Amino acid sequence: MFSGKKVLITAGPTYEPLDPVRFIGNHSTGKMGFALARCLAEAGAEVSLVSGPTALTLDHALVHITPVMTADEMFAACAKVAPEADLWIFAAAVADYKPKDTATSKIKKSDASFTIELVKNVDIAATLGQQKREDQFAVGFALETDQELENARGKLLKKKLDMVVLNSLRDPGAGFKHDTNKITIVKAASVEEYALKNKDEVAQDILESIKAEWACLQKK
Repeated sequence: MFSGKKVLITAGPTYEPLDPVRFIGNHSTGKMGFALARCLAEAGAEVSLVSGPTALTLDHALVHITPVMTADEMFAACAKVAPEADLWIFAAAVADYKPKDTATSKIKKSDASFTIELVKNVDIAATLGQQKREDQFAVGFALETDQELENARGKLLKKKLDMVVLNSLRDPGAGFKHDTNKITIVKAASVEEYALKNKDEVAQDILESIKAEWACLQKK
């Protein structure tokens, strides 16, 4: 099913600069997104991988990597690729907020407290979801700590996704900084729970679930 398909994948964190030295970010390594890109390329898909800062590399003729730093840069790179892509997989941990102003020189330590005004970043999946065609398939990721299924179902509807891959930080070995992951795949009509596995195996599970759901949607 994936051979010849064009795929957009986001991976890793975004870094939102406070000044030339400091940034707001998270602990994402990009391992899940890179594993998905590798598996899809091995299945014959042409992959555009938009990656935030990561130490990972991937050398495959069918994978084109676009490195970015901020959420705005990630959105701009995705917006170029999304219209022509058959499959979107938003695996990146995009920062929800960014500093309203970025200092041009290092902020010096002075007072006992320091206040930063934050503004919302663009919601990449939701914004692109407004332009999604019926022939395109979109997958989102949700890392939750509370009301996991409720929040995942909310993202499914709000962002016009076809499925959401849910991680819970309550599960040992899942989430950031691990070679393993434990996922629950949430679809409009089903919830699929998986055991803890390494991320290459998790990527295969996700792709098999995409195949099944995509095939059902194409029959409608």
